[in-house]
Amino acid sequence: MPVVVSNVRWHTISRIAIFALLACNTAYYLYAGTLSKRLDAVAWLVLLALYAIESGDTARFHTGRTATALRATRLVAAIAVCASGVGYIFEHNSLDAINTGLWIAVVMLLEFEVRRPHDVARYRGWFTATAAALYASLAALVLAWAWRGEWLDAYDALLWLAAFAIIEMDVLKHAGGNASA
Repeated sequence: MPVVVSNVRWHTISRIAIFALLACNTAYYLYAGTLSKRLDAVAWLVLLALYAIESGDTARFHTGRTATALRATRLVAAIAVCASGVGYIFEHNSLDAINTGLWIAVVMLLEFEVRRPHDVARYRGWFTATAAALYASLAALVLAWAWRGEWLDAYDALLWLAAFAIIEMDVLKHAGGNASA
């Protein structure tokens, strides 16, 4: 039993620590980033917070005005992510533009895993291969930023990979082990 408590505690502490570090990164980008970086950082942090809220107490957040407000906020944040991706293209910031596109694909895959678990189970191999390719591409971007000496971008991208690894663990836990992307 102590191992289970320890794993739950570790998971909770990890989630809080990563969220806090991402909030610090967002504050930095708000202070010193381009308009696209500011928009991107805030939008993704909002989307992460919404996921944490919605996955914590599904009965309370999926009814009435609260559900409508959450959907509206998610839509605004998603539009902001897309706008920042377009901004990166206009700024000739190819790594950030590619990163945005890859993360949008990851989120689409994750949403499909959450909303259509039977279809995902049916095509498990395809979903696993797609998720592996997306995450490997994102890890390659971390290395590209590090190679270019853009340490904050590399660190930020690594934090987001850790955040989504935790999200994937949550999805697996809620799906009863049926998903393994």
